[in-house]
Amino acid sequence: MLALKVLLFIRLCATRRFALCPGYCPEIFDGFLCWGDTEPGTIANQSCPNNMKAHFAFKECWPNGSWFTNAANITWTDYQHCTKTSDEVLEFYRCINFLYIIGYSISSIALLASLVIFLSFRTLRCTRIKIHVQLFSSFLTNNVLSIIWYTEIVTKVAVTTENPFWCKLLHVAKEYFMVANYIWMFCEALHLYIALELVFLNEEKTMKWFYVLGWGVPFLIVFVHNMVRVFHSKDTERCLMQEDSFSAWFISVPVVLSLGCSMVFLVDILRVLLTIRNPSSQNPAPDGIRKAVRAAFILTPLFGLQFILIPVKPDSQHPLYATHQYFSMIIIAYQGLCCAALFCFANHEVHQSMKRSFQRKLNFHNTRSTNFPTVDSNGAIGANGHNCTAIPLLAMRKGSAQIEI
Repeated sequence: MLALKVLLFIRLCATRRFALCPGYCPEIFDGFLCWGDTEPGTIANQSCPNNMKAHFAFKECWPNGSWFTNAANITWTDYQHCTKTSDEVLEFYRCINFLYIIGYSISSIALLASLVIFLSFRTLRCTRIKIHVQLFSSFLTNNVLSIIWYTEIVTKVAVTTENPFWCKLLHVAKEYFMVANYIWMFCEALHLYIALELVFLNEEKTMKWFYVLGWGVPFLIVFVHNMVRVFHSKDTERCLMQEDSFSAWFISVPVVLSLGCSMVFLVDILRVLLTIRNPSSQNPAPDGIRKAVRAAFILTPLFGLQFILIPVKPDSQHPLYATHQYFSMIIIAYQGLCCAALFCFANHEVHQSMKRSFQRKLNFHNTRSTNFPTVDSNGAIGANGHNCTAIPLLAMRKGSAQIEI
């Protein structure tokens, strides 16, 4: 019986599963990996944690049966081989940053061209176009500030370490125009909803309220958010890039609420498209579905609803993290380009305004005849008129017999 106990004891020690093996370094968990009992004078190794399993971590057991400690007398595990992928990780983030800069630059060019077009023609001065101008302006400013942020802050460790005042100011400015961007997208949805529900609307007074909502509310949100950061969380280091989760709620909740309201407005718009039939169509139901799908596709980038596709960012060690980063880059950086293409470059009213302007230049000798106001089939005033079709996708309101998309 005694011999059997001795053999069992030796077997347990050989498999390093028994913490009372004489002279062995005891089992320990270092926060990443669990290390079993290790023979003195040896170096144990395991595959690196998470997605770095192609490399190995090492832990030294001293001859006296204790684990290696560093100069600070802290039990230490050698994970430096696990960081061999750090160059790959750094290159990945450099690639993502570069792609963001490219996307923001392309979108900025498209947005700038759109703003020039919108502001160049008197026939494009209705409330809807004015809201487009404010939205595109917030897009453009946010894009430019983001380009500066990625080139002058993110890629320069010395700047984030020194944490100068100008980099924190740049972060706050970028944050303000980012929030303004979301609020103006909400204004786009709200205006379309109001235009559908109300037949008579004072456009001038409505636009004043939109200015207050689009530029004033973001100021209050950003001000409160940063006051919480400064006086409560006190996380003002590294150019405000690292933030406490508590203070983050003060900016994330208003943004999520604005997107939620925009989603509700979109659902109501689609309901109108599906319930109002087109009498000229032989198949009114399929025709309504087609228009609803088209409207949802076109209005999604204008309302910013594509952001619901990236609600949660996976952990950096998750296999889908890289895919999420690339997908987010496309959605965020190219949203301005998408809106500019859909609501300016592909806008029928813009085409008509440019066509009339070109015709006037060719027929400048017949100014009176070419500048005489005309009315198209949708009731939009052409030439010298200062009104454009209230809604390009919904030419007729809710009570009308026909909705044109």
